[in-house]
Amino acid sequence: MRPVLELLRQEPRARVFFLALWQSALGTGAAYVALLLVALDRFDSPWAIGLILLADVLPAMLLGPVFGAFADRFSRKACAVIADLIRAGAFAGIVITDGFVLTFLLSLLAGVGTGLFNPAALASLPSLVDKRRLAAATSLFGAIADFGFIAGPAAAAAVLLFGGPETILAVNAISFSFSALLLAPLRYGEAPRPEDVTATRPSLLAEAREGLIATAGMAGLRLVLAASGAALLFGAIFNVGQPLLVRDVLEGGDVGFAVLVTVYGLGFIAGSLSGARGGDLPALKRRYLAGIFLMALGFAASGFAPSVAPAGVAFLAAGYGNGLLLVYERLLIQAIVPDRLAGRVFGIRDAITAWAFATGFLLGPLLISAVGTRRLIIAGGLCGLVVWLVSAWALRRVWRLEDLADHASAKFARDRRTGEHSPDFVGR
Repeated sequence: MRPVLELLRQEPRARVFFLALWQSALGTGAAYVALLLVALDRFDSPWAIGLILLADVLPAMLLGPVFGAFADRFSRKACAVIADLIRAGAFAGIVITDGFVLTFLLSLLAGVGTGLFNPAALASLPSLVDKRRLAAATSLFGAIADFGFIAGPAAAAAVLLFGGPETILAVNAISFSFSALLLAPLRYGEAPRPEDVTATRPSLLAEAREGLIATAGMAGLRLVLAASGAALLFGAIFNVGQPLLVRDVLEGGDVGFAVLVTVYGLGFIAGSLSGARGGDLPALKRRYLAGIFLMALGFAASGFAPSVAPAGVAFLAAGYGNGLLLVYERLLIQAIVPDRLAGRVFGIRDAITAWAFATGFLLGPLLISAVGTRRLIIAGGLCGLVVWLVSAWALRRVWRLEDLADHASAKFARDRRTGEHSPDFVGR
């Protein structure tokens, strides 16, 4: 926690940025509950939940690289502000309209805002804080997002004692508007300069395609994104099965499920905050792989758990591993990807994550019907361990200490020839 506290003390712009993120994340977590209730009220069918969940991830699934290209082509701050205004308008529209079709379309619009905000915000972090505190900022970004999904539903429950779900959605619209107001005056996130300022700039789709080609050409990055996508696929299947596991198989009921979800979220936050220490590339890789291992091990252990209490330990480990995976994946991207491509890589990463979750949400119910809840949870964890094993083997020759030493020696020799020297060769 010390690096995070130092970040908030020493970086005034970061304080404003994370205040904006914190209150909008809290509103998002509360609105998640309210939106599902509104959808069920307007379309009384289980399909209402599935379609609304799909609306949240569909824009990133289809347009993630394009959203990233926006963030690399234009001001990243402007993209974040516009994204907040889009989400504010979408949730305000849901409040004042009626009917499920409009609710679904406006939820899609909110998903567009989220799909644009995430790559723009993550790509802009290096311009917001001192380089020494970038790891702490990236760590805090993930922790705040997950805090919203823990505290938000609790806040929604309190509001629902006195008002309807539309009230929560209206407050969420206000929170996004307030976020835009806070971010707009900040100085950060300028558009990256193209390599050749005299060349005619290609179209947005061409830049998105360039991002895909560049990402595919970075062997280590390609492996990390593939590993994360596979691990999160099994995480999504676990999300489908966990309420049935806790409520029915372990007989924990609704209260037990709520407690274990909270435990998972606390583990996630702790894992995210652990990224504040940063590290060189070998350390980032090692901790990233540890995240995959802990998450998968926690999934498998929860499937073997005989009761709620040992399952809670497994949920805590899985949440901690999930937080490690995501924060160190982001730190690896920041360390190896040039700034001019960062938005596109984060957009591609969001698209892979969205596809993984959508696939898991569709496969989960089918697999539960076929093999049962406990077997599915165990199988998902074991498959996650296979992902860890394959990833560790595939990344064994990437980002090694000896490679960094060779790089440092070459850079030192080059700097001596040019009359320049900087000891900093790790991290960007």
